[in-house]
Amino acid sequence: MRTFSRLAALSTLTLAALAGSASASGPLDVGVIELKGSVNDRAPEQSLFGSSSGISLRDLVRAIERAKTDDKVDALLIRLRDASMNGAQIEEIGAALKDFRASGKKVHLFSELFDTGELRLGSYADEVIVQAGGAVSLPGMHMDEMFLADMLKWVGISPDFVQVGDYKGASEMMANSKPSKAWDENINQLLDSMYGVLRDELKAGRGMDDAKLDEAMKVAWMADADEAVKVGLVDSAVDLPDLEAHIKKAHSASDVNWNNNVLPSAKREMDMGNPFAIFRMLGETPNRAPKRDTIAVLHIDGAIVDGDSTGGGLFGGEGSVGSRTVRKALAAIEDEDKIKGVVIRIDSPGGSAIASEVIWRGVKRVAAKKPVWVSVGSMAASGGYYIAVSGEKIYVNPSSIVGSIGVVGGKLALGGLMDMVKVNVVSRSRGPRADMMSMAKPWNEQDKALVRQKMTQTYDQFTSRVTAGRPGIDLDKTAAGRLFTGKKAVDLKMADEIGTYQDAIGDLAAKVGLSSGSYDVLDYPAPKSFAEMLEEMMGHAAAPSVGGSLTGPMRDISAIGQQLIGPDHWRSVQTHLDAMIQLHREPVLLVSPSVILFR
Repeated sequence: MRTFSRLAALSTLTLAALAGSASASGPLDVGVIELKGSVNDRAPEQSLFGSSSGISLRDLVRAIERAKTDDKVDALLIRLRDASMNGAQIEEIGAALKDFRASGKKVHLFSELFDTGELRLGSYADEVIVQAGGAVSLPGMHMDEMFLADMLKWVGISPDFVQVGDYKGASEMMANSKPSKAWDENINQLLDSMYGVLRDELKAGRGMDDAKLDEAMKVAWMADADEAVKVGLVDSAVDLPDLEAHIKKAHSASDVNWNNNVLPSAKREMDMGNPFAIFRMLGETPNRAPKRDTIAVLHIDGAIVDGDSTGGGLFGGEGSVGSRTVRKALAAIEDEDKIKGVVIRIDSPGGSAIASEVIWRGVKRVAAKKPVWVSVGSMAASGGYYIAVSGEKIYVNPSSIVGSIGVVGGKLALGGLMDMVKVNVVSRSRGPRADMMSMAKPWNEQDKALVRQKMTQTYDQFTSRVTAGRPGIDLDKTAAGRLFTGKKAVDLKMADEIGTYQDAIGDLAAKVGLSSGSYDVLDYPAPKSFAEMLEEMMGHAAAPSVGGSLTGPMRDISAIGQQLIGPDHWRSVQTHLDAMIQLHREPVLLVSPSVILFR
């Protein structure tokens, strides 16, 4: 493709590589990869009509690595189209771009709109280009916390919670009207640390000092393209049809050759002309057996629950990690001789204490036979950190959140609400503790003492797992529910080093004697077959359960909630709602507060 002036061609860019090594008179070979939709830690699931939207982080990083040594790629163009990336993913993509630029090739980044995430990614590029007439927003870092105790009391619900760890905070949303002193201290230091990571990234990438960045942020709480260029947050404002000419001039090139094949396409289309195609696809079971030496990646991505993993919580959200599903995957990893090592990729706020322990035990079984390392994405908190300490070595990103070593337990007593709406509840119990989880009445002091006793046992087990897995850690500085970002976690011996997902895989491969290109990387648990997905959907349609897919009234609640408070806020609320429902099955949880909302 030798012309790029047509808008239709421009709109089909697919993230790429662009370099400054072309001669003044020669053509420039530009590899293009578009970032559209979500970046996922694992490969996106296949649908009946092709692959789902988004790209895997590992595929993206490997594409950039290949482009660095590809003679047909002189430079990299990153085209952002409503891309969704968390902070840890931006840092990992940025590390790959930094390595790409070290080869002498340049990176250009283009988007119609820039907010904090896009600007963070731009800090790893040679040139940041905004669409002429577009907008740039860098208001800072904001956090909304919602405290529902007064509202619950107003409708007749009594939140009854106990926590072990003064800084834990997971119950504060439901139990308090305002933050406790310990939680206020905990969350403020975490916010300071995360804001520091953001500022350091932007200052280094944009060549700014503190004063220049402060001035830029005052202007760019909402800036137009020209204002953003003036304050130095972006380099150029270019109309999309003029992008080819701009790139050509920037490299003094005679022409631009666009390469849209930097990222291999994994899309699989169904033959709609074949009436039997759908039945064949439904019946296929993916072959996930390793074919040669392999590093396995075990994904812990979502709330941790007992039983099977699911694709979405009761109130919507990112899905759950089931202990039964993970143990099955660990058993397959343990028995497979071709798997030489395991990287656990964690992005989880925690969840069930029982499920976390079950998974921990499964990891230790595997670790007795082959090395197990850990890579933390955006979060390994509470039960997520419980699992992390089962590994031999822990990698974190600068913005990764780790910790929340603590326990919370409780229930919502609905007796007041039932009275308010004139519902008469008749309770009948048999057995000395049968009414402990009654929805009608709160706990008495004796009940709370029993719950605290059980929670203290769980907390002692949690801390024992931490001290065994992290020799030299000081629990007085790290436990009781405290949260930390990556660098602080390393300093406190909660993690070993700052490093990306790809670093963990590559370093582990080298540790077990596997050279680059001589091994495969496989994701576990394996993607579901079409038949399994259909069975799951049909089952959930009949009877939605905790951790199950959204159907009927629950889907309506999710839709209304997102409309009222916005999707980002709703994701925070739904995690806690799911946890509250889970308390009816298991009154003691290892879950981190997820009411932190940044913009």
